[in-house]
Amino acid sequence: MKSFEDIEALAIEKKGGAAQLSALLAEHNGPKTPEELETIGDDRWLSMFTKTIFQAGFSWKVIEKKWPGFEEAFEGFDTARLAFLLDEAFEALLNNKAIVRNAMKIKSVQANAIFLRDLAEAHGSASKFFARYPVEDQIGLMDILKKRGSRLGGNSGQYALRFMGKETFILSRDVVNALIRENVIGNESMSKKNLIAIQEAFNHWRSTSGRSLNEISRILAFSVG
Repeated sequence: MKSFEDIEALAIEKKGGAAQLSALLAEHNGPKTPEELETIGDDRWLSMFTKTIFQAGFSWKVIEKKWPGFEEAFEGFDTARLAFLLDEAFEALLNNKAIVRNAMKIKSVQANAIFLRDLAEAHGSASKFFARYPVEDQIGLMDILKKRGSRLGGNSGQYALRFMGKETFILSRDVVNALIRENVIGNESMSKKNLIAIQEAFNHWRSTSGRSLNEISRILAFSVG
């Protein structure tokens, strides 16, 4: 496994120079502080979970364009209301042309509202749970999203965390290929063994480079293509 300085040098070469790499990294906001994350309403977590779920396997631009319709259809993603989604309300959503009418994804909104309500009951708010969860154990948080949430395994949950401001790596195809190249993992499998090795590598690069998980995963991706 190379030092992160060597990996960053690869990314600089791929992107045409240090200035170009810095510009690419600056295109996205960095992670929020735990204090900033705690102030976010739980409805915004449900909104983002829903957006990344609907974006999966679909055009992100289409979902973005339709998003005001989603916000209206789901009444601002109030977790208390949506945790108790009545059959009539579900049927109305299935017939609402303002959203993408995918029954299983619509059902996931209720399941994730319940998940977020459970977190709020245990931790004061779902935001406090996410804010305080250690970034050194992202694979643990990913496991919670997969097991307790709905359709939040894989990249959907990772993107939601990133977009909400939680410091997060994203295991995109390019990042996984970079991890294989660096001999962190031997294949694309997201087995428990591979996930532990991935977390250890990111934690090492984070401590030695001073960069966030966001930057590290993006630089890994840039070092590939």
